[in-house]
Order: sequence, then C-alpha cells, then structure tokens
Amino acid sequence: MGIFCSVIKFENLQELKRLCHWGPIIALGVIAICSTMAMIDSVLWYWPLHTTGGSVNFIMLINWTVMILYNYFNAMFAGPGFVPLGWKPENSQDSMYLQYCKVCQAYKAPRSHHCRKCNRCVMKMDHHCPWINNCCGHQNHASFTLFLLLAPLGCIHAAFIFVMTMYTQLYNRLSFGWNTVKIDMSTARRDPLPVVPFGLAAFAATLFALGLALGTTIAVGMLFFIQIKIILRNKTSIESWIEEKAKDRIQYYQLDEVFIFPYDMGSRWKNFKQVFTWSGVPEGDGLEWPIREGCHQYSLTIEQLKQKADKRVRSVRYKVIEDYSGACCPLNRGIKTFFTSPCTEEPRIQLQKGEFILATRGLRYWLYGDKVLDDSFIEGTSRIRGWFPRNCVEKCPCDGETDPAPEGEKKNR
Repeated sequence: MGIFCSVIKFENLQELKRLCHWGPIIALGVIAICSTMAMIDSVLWYWPLHTTGGSVNFIMLINWTVMILYNYFNAMFAGPGFVPLGWKPENSQDSMYLQYCKVCQAYKAPRSHHCRKCNRCVMKMDHHCPWINNCCGHQNHASFTLFLLLAPLGCIHAAFIFVMTMYTQLYNRLSFGWNTVKIDMSTARRDPLPVVPFGLAAFAATLFALGLALGTTIAVGMLFFIQIKIILRNKTSIESWIEEKAKDRIQYYQLDEVFIFPYDMGSRWKNFKQVFTWSGVPEGDGLEWPIREGCHQYSLTIEQLKQKADKRVRSVRYKVIEDYSGACCPLNRGIKTFFTSPCTEEPRIQLQKGEFILATRGLRYWLYGDKVLDDSFIEGTSRIRGWFPRNCVEKCPCDGETDPAPEGEKKNR
C-alpha cells in the first residue's frame, strides 16, 4: 500500500527518547533475535549462493525485517496526530456537543480522546500501545496494523527455517556422528561442511528463537485480527467500548431509542479505505469525519456526554476501611485479589482509612473510581482516579443498594 511511500518525520531529536522504554526495547530485541538467527540458520540449511531457492529465501528474510522495522518505526515516530492546542469547532454552537479538555485547553474533536501517557488529545485514538511507546490513532493506524500483519508472517517464515535447520543438522549428526571427520560411505551423500558450526550453543539459540517466533506469531496475530475487525467496521477499540456502553445505558433505563454508530460507511471496503490509502495518507484531517446517512455529525460525542452524565448518576460512594498501598498486585489483600488484578495500564490509587471514593465501574474483586481530595464530594474537581481492591472499602449506607456491576455482567441486569 501507499503507506510504504510515506516518510518518517522527526519533529525533533526528543522523539528518539521513545526508544528508552521497556516496550520498544523488548519488541526490537525480539525482532533482532528472530531475524539474526533466521539469517544464520539459512546459511546452515539453505545456502543462498548455491541455488536460486536459497537466494530467494534469504532475500525474503531481509525483506520481512526491513518492512517490519519500517512500519514499526513509522507507527512510533509518525505518531497518531494530536488535536491542536486550543482547538474549538468553527461553529461556536457546536461546542455544546463536545467535551472540554482542561489539560489541552481545547474541545475534544469527534473521535478524539485524551491520553494520560502522551498528555495530549489524540485524533481517532484507538489505544496507547506500550510496544511502540506511543498512541495508535488517526495518522499511524495503518502503519501499526501493517506491523501487526507483517510481524507474524515474518515469524512464521523464521520458525520454518528454525525447524528445518534443527531437523537437518540433527539428522546429519545422528547419521554421521557428532564429529567433523569425513567418513567415506558409498550409500550416503555428504553435504559440504557448514560455514557456521552447529553445536550445542547454536541449537539452544535456535530453539530459543523458535519459541520467540511462535509466541510472537500467536500474540501479535491475535492483535492483528482484533484491529482488522474494528477497521472493517470503521471503529476504534474505544469506540467499540462506547457502543457497548450505549447499549447498556439504553437497556438499563429501558429507553425507547437506538444508538447507530455514525462512522460506519455501510461497506467493509469503504471502511477499509478510511485507514489504508494508496497515498499513504489517511482520509480526513482527523477533526471532521464522513458519516452515514441519517446520523448527526456529533452523534458519538452526544452519546459520550449522555454516558458521562449517567456515570455521575450511577456512581456509588464508598468509604475506605483499610489502607491500600497502590500496589499493582497486592499480596496482603488476598489471593483472589492478587491474581485478578486488572490487566490494564490504568493507574492504581493509594488509599488511607477514612477517605471517600466515587466508584464508577468494577470487576469482581476490584473497583475503579475517583478519590476526592476536598470537602466537596460531588462538585469538587480535585480528584485522583484509578483502581483499588473491593475488600478495602465499604459502601456508604446513605447511597443506594446497587454496587457497580463487574464488567461483562451489566447486560444481565
């Protein structure tokens, strides 16, 4: 696609600091190990200078590596695109349909969300990916998805080479002995001695690289299918969640209304072209979007405002009865709490006995909410937000009887 023709642009050298993070270090380490070992093993299994097939095999390996790294760095350094600071709609009356970001001092454009990691409002934000240490959004969605496609394909090729190399080398060792002395055998054909000796260390390195390749194929392959599924519906991961909450809100209050996602063009091919283009530049400016017939330009943002108001109404007040250190997996809160810690980069909040919390959602053993830092519990704006264990708080008796339902169980209400 045209994404390969785009150019990675660095705003400044500060962007290189994105590499100094555990995500890129691990990701680039896996790529380096798998590609290096695959090239070394190709020399052992299918010498590229002897046959056309060997040359094609080696060139394909180099091609996989180049394309994977290109899309990886493009997704990382090109970035998702940010809503301009101080942005507001051209028609001032449209601001009533939008949320306001106090950090960016701007209105949140349709499909944009504020990222706590990037500290900016991101255009068409899908998620913040630790592996690229950046958000996946409007401008880099195509590069990120292509990386998710190419990485498993390259790993499958590398895994095949690892298996064939170990098989042929072990077969030769078992057939002719673990020594390099040439034995004349009239019924056996000896291949030339390998350029790189395949000893115990090489076998262990190849086996380790095989494990990395297979693990990457499964994990990244699953992420690719998730991404391509939402792209064909012209959604993001966040918008899929908003749509689910819209259905829950309508069902909860038994409302006579239907929420229609406004950005689905009605055709998978049309939705696909919203992200992947021959020019490499995604359609739209990231602030205004084409919508399907019968929908309002701000249908999604209006639904978000309804959900935000509903969130305040359905919030439950809790009082802290035991201190919580803010640990990700606390050992002193029970085995079930330890092993069911939310698998998310959302923060945990430290709690002290006597404090109050507004819980807005939860899991079976965890709750998510706002800790109030001033005396104005409802109207106050000074809050700290995050996850905390259920068993260190108790619901205030003045509130209703309904606790925030565990996510995934709301539909059964």
